[in-house]
Amino acid sequence: MTIPEKVLVYGAGPLGSLFAARLQAGGHAVTLLSRGQRLADLRQYGVVLEDGQTGERTITHLPLVEGLSPDDAYDLVLVIMRKNRVAAILPALAANHHTPNVLFMHNNAAGPGELVSALGQQRVLLGFPMSAGMFVDGHVVRCLAGTEKEPVAIPIGEVDGSLTGRLRQVGEWLSAMPGYNVELRSDMDAWLKCHVALLFPSIAPATFAAGLDRFRFARTRDLAVLTVRAIREAFQVMTALDIPITPSKFKLFTRLPEWLLVPMLRKLAQNENMEIALIGHARAARDESQHLAQEFIALRDQSGIATPAIDRLLPYLDPATPLMPDGSRALRLRWW
Repeated sequence: MTIPEKVLVYGAGPLGSLFAARLQAGGHAVTLLSRGQRLADLRQYGVVLEDGQTGERTITHLPLVEGLSPDDAYDLVLVIMRKNRVAAILPALAANHHTPNVLFMHNNAAGPGELVSALGQQRVLLGFPMSAGMFVDGHVVRCLAGTEKEPVAIPIGEVDGSLTGRLRQVGEWLSAMPGYNVELRSDMDAWLKCHVALLFPSIAPATFAAGLDRFRFARTRDLAVLTVRAIREAFQVMTALDIPITPSKFKLFTRLPEWLLVPMLRKLAQNENMEIALIGHARAARDESQHLAQEFIALRDQSGIATPAIDRLLPYLDPATPLMPDGSRALRLRWW
């Protein structure tokens, strides 16, 4: 396997930090781009990762930079940051003509058009990190990530869905990370749209409606009911726009009855992993949730599909909206 000489991880949030450490562990020459207080913390402590399952901590020291100049040359730039912050870095990426591969790994319901317009299709790759993380103690990243025994498959793909040689090469580079494999996909844009549809017009606002309290969410049956209905509506939007529901496991939300899905969702909310995978991200990134919900609404408006459950949940993305009453169960379950 050919190891690239240089990889830049653009963004030192929880997942950027995680991937930078794992890429270095996989044998790559990794540089991490960061600014402000996070840069100061990295200089003082290094990348400190805490396993969300075991509590074990690791420390990785990496070369750090504050920016990307037009003359910098990397084999791969990995962009892992909130979707609503990506537009601001596109000029810097566009001005650099010495990096042939830029892999954007974030939620995205708007499609790759903005990325392609800035960089050209030949440089853009799409993917998703399939991990979760949150900051604790200021600089420590508590994360849920792949392990040697249970590796995680990272989906990546070309903008046009083709399975190119460079896609396979980037897949090999990422597969060198301990705990990760790579899944090459021909439908990455649809995958990303469906992921947004699953979360941001439904689960995300319901989480805010419960005051970022997963146990309150579990107690409040009406929130689970609205969430299930909102996910169904979101997937109806996908179908109306001829976007295939992918991965196929998401189709369970369109096939199972509410009386099964609602208790399943309430039980899932009580899983301690949700503190990192759901609550931690929502607490840190309400702005991204609002941005992605608006991207979905643009798709909804194109489809002409009515979304009454989504319409009831979306106001909770606004911090001024009062929480749903704790334990509310006024909505009747549908038995189909």
